Amino acid sequence: MSETLRYDAPDLEATRALGQQLASLLFPGAVIALVGPLGAGKTQFVRAIAEGLGVTDSRVVSSPTFVLIQEYEAQLPIYHFDAYRLRSAAEFFDLGAHEYMQGHGVCLIEWADRVAALLPAEHLRVTIEVAGESSRRFTLEGTGEKYEQIVRALRPSSHAASSSST
Repeated sequence: MSETLRYDAPDLEATRALGQQLASLLFPGAVIALVGPLGAGKTQFVRAIAEGLGVTDSRVVSSPTFVLIQEYEAQLPIYHFDAYRLRSAAEFFDLGAHEYMQGHGVCLIEWADRVAALLPAEHLRVTIEVAGESSRRFTLEGTGEKYEQIVRALRPSSHAASSSST
């Protein structure tokens, strides 16, 4: 069972608002799997989540493509992974990712589709598609009760989004 939300963000400010709202719903041990092409805004979305979790200077949030993992201090520790350059899911495992995912922080994993077999069964998958120069389409899929609750809580009551349960 999963819960799905589609959200159209017309501009960067709407993307930031979604990320900050999501941050307010996260909990220790939360795992967010980010999927999308180069330039979709995965790191920008992570920056918005970090702001929502209280990172004082979100400019420190950058793509961990070359270092594979960045850690940020916030209300909950943030572990920001990038699986783009990994040659296999085994390399992700060798980073100790499973230990981070069982910890007390929030794991944000860019290019999560490359390491999908190692993600916990319960997690939130966020797929980002480029819809225009600064607009993005988000599909949030919560698998597991905690993540389904997050998706339900994110459902807007009055702006352009559609949602469904599967």
